[in-house]
Amino acid sequence: MMFEDLLFDTAARVQALLSTLLEPTVGQDEIARPEQLLAAMRHAVLNGGKRLRPFLVVESARLFGGDDSAAFRVGVALECLHCYSLVHDDLPAMDDDDVRRGQPTVHIAFDEATAILAGDSLLTFAFDMIAAPETALTDSAKTALVLALARASGVGGMAGGQALDLAAEKQAPDEQGIVTLQAMKTGALLRFACEAGPMMTAAPAEDRLRLRTFGALIGRAFQLADDLLDLTADAQTMGKATGKDAGRGKGTLVALKGQAWAEAELDRLVDEAVTLLAPYGARAETLIQAARFVANRKS
Repeated sequence: MMFEDLLFDTAARVQALLSTLLEPTVGQDEIARPEQLLAAMRHAVLNGGKRLRPFLVVESARLFGGDDSAAFRVGVALECLHCYSLVHDDLPAMDDDDVRRGQPTVHIAFDEATAILAGDSLLTFAFDMIAAPETALTDSAKTALVLALARASGVGGMAGGQALDLAAEKQAPDEQGIVTLQAMKTGALLRFACEAGPMMTAAPAEDRLRLRTFGALIGRAFQLADDLLDLTADAQTMGKATGKDAGRGKGTLVALKGQAWAEAELDRLVDEAVTLLAPYGARAETLIQAARFVANRKS
């Protein structure tokens, strides 16, 4: 398969699994699934997207011979958590956006209270997915995944990064501050996605560290490419508002160091990521293509 076809195929499988898991049927130990809340959750997750994070989970697991079914469930868990963060980020008290992936954001399509509850439900559902008996992993693997995902998404990761991002509207951070903010807000979940494979397969600590570092590089490249797109792309192409960071006076590395520097830095990050995976030979080719895709994406 060509890389884009593989990405599309994974996204389709993620979409199908999400749709099945978020059906009205009440799960074991659940009491009921309120209709409007479930509809808002489905609106938040069944709206397309490249599904890059679950793709990285699945491919990092395949690199170490992991079970595909379990990897897709962990990938879907991560996507639910990522989508929760988007629902909350779009709220008026946060980034105040009306459009996400080309459609009305959850609080516009429903209301603010429902959007908050939909985000809360997707967050907790992520950990439900990993811990559930249907996810065919050892208890030790599940524990490691839950701990790593909690730390990637909480005060020391994504949520903390969002807090720093809000603070940046009042006082622009310096270069190191921007790097830290972006490593938390964007990079932490991408780092987890790449590290998940060796965690699922009980790979040696050296492999987990290597994939964790690869994920951190992917995260930096993703945010840098995003900042370039925010500067150069239009809202229709992106499926969301663009130019908002500049409008709010938020500092980015692109604004601080220029477009030419950012493009050169993207090349450097990809080269470092490719070198890092060299010990795995041809088995790592899909992940290497993913690094290039992240750096060169147009939306």
